[in-house]
Amino acid sequence: MKKVLLIEDDAHIKDLLEIHLSDLGCHLKMAQNGNTGYQMALTEVLDLIILDLMLPDKDGIEICRDLRANDIDTPILMLTARSEEIDKILGLETGADDYLTKPFSVREFIARVKAIFRRVQMLNTPKEDTRIIKHGALTIDQSKRKVLRDGERIDLTPKEFDLLYLLASNPGKSYSRDRLLSIIWGYEFEGYEHTVNSHINRLRAKVEKNLNNPEYILTTWGIGYRFNDEISEINQFKNEN
Repeated sequence: MKKVLLIEDDAHIKDLLEIHLSDLGCHLKMAQNGNTGYQMALTEVLDLIILDLMLPDKDGIEICRDLRANDIDTPILMLTARSEEIDKILGLETGADDYLTKPFSVREFIARVKAIFRRVQMLNTPKEDTRIIKHGALTIDQSKRKVLRDGERIDLTPKEFDLLYLLASNPGKSYSRDRLLSIIWGYEFEGYEHTVNSHINRLRAKVEKNLNNPEYILTTWGIGYRFNDEISEINQFKNEN
């Protein structure tokens, strides 16, 4: 049974979601303020966090940012009664996997939850081949979702790793911002290109030695981004599991 945490101060929403999530084989737990929900998200093993933006004590953006800073990669579906674009951008840029504006239909909510579970299952399904990508001082291990530079581990958020791995798996191929949104976030967010830019900027700050002269993640002017294909090497190892 999947364990879902709802951090939401509206008990009526909890009652509604509990009914429909139980049909998906989920057990729903609830926290009615930000601090309690944050501590539960830190300490419990969860399959999904449903997070309201406006909360007592600690708001949803702060919770999301702090969870990702503490390497909690549990998928987060953010809810809000506010429909301003800046709120959606902030939610996605701080590490939310998806975003729903209240009031939302139950059908759309269930579809979003199912999509998140499918993406997680795909990431966790063992593959016949495990890929280790080496480029200069950078090593990317797919199976362990681990990135090393000069032998030292670099801590990446789930979306940062997915972006890096996608680009590094296809060196030289240019991706538009819209295409990256579609692939990494699972569906298209028209007009949310700044989300990609922000993630790329943070990713470069972590993996590049010289931001003024990046070695790995290059800009294809007028299109988007690509991974440097001049030195990259992809090693494939048989997965014996």
